[in-house]
Amino acid sequence: MVLLGSLVNAAGIIIGSLLGLLLRRIPESMKQTVMTGIGLFVMVLGLDMALESEQLFIVIISLVFGAVIGEAIDIEKKLHQVGHWLEKKLSRNQTGDFAQGFVSATLIFVIGAMAIVGSLDSGLREDHDILYTKSMIDGFTSMVLSSTLGIGVLLSAVPVFIYEGGIAVFANVIHQYVPESLLEDLISEITAVGGILIFAIGINMLAIKAIRVANLLPSLAVVAVIIVLMKLFN
Repeated sequence: MVLLGSLVNAAGIIIGSLLGLLLRRIPESMKQTVMTGIGLFVMVLGLDMALESEQLFIVIISLVFGAVIGEAIDIEKKLHQVGHWLEKKLSRNQTGDFAQGFVSATLIFVIGAMAIVGSLDSGLREDHDILYTKSMIDGFTSMVLSSTLGIGVLLSAVPVFIYEGGIAVFANVIHQYVPESLLEDLISEITAVGGILIFAIGINMLAIKAIRVANLLPSLAVVAVIIVLMKLFN
């Protein structure tokens, strides 16, 4: 089943979030320290991913054009609007910053090497081991996030499932038409760009600087287009 890994990942987020909502009495100092630890880990993970690039010039070009597109569309604002709309509809009596929880969790769970590689593995080989591992990590992270930011974290399971499931189905359909060398290049450079975005999320989590990470998301699409064009004209 192509979507099994994505379903397990979404379930892990939901279960972790529910546990977090039940553990709201965790001391504030403990929450802050745990979140700091996660923020530091996210930064290290992002840096490690970013260093996988073999063509850094493509990465910076993708970030620049991606930022221009993202700011023009203002994805960050639209994500917050979605969060606030859901808050009004589903969470009138909930405490915590619903929109922040939804946006932060969605970005953390969606952007990353494991989401991309795991979904491709599910689609290309129906091997879900990577997404199974990711579901454990996301479950723990969602438990901590939801205890602080509320039920918005739980609903991030929806875009995570759509994103990972979409990649898996897409890969399953087109893998017979795409050369393996192209897939390898795409994974390498998308992972590098995603790593920089992950690093930026870590900066936000540590409150070092407010970065509109969502407005950098188009960089992932831009780098894919550049890689494909390079392969076509080489």
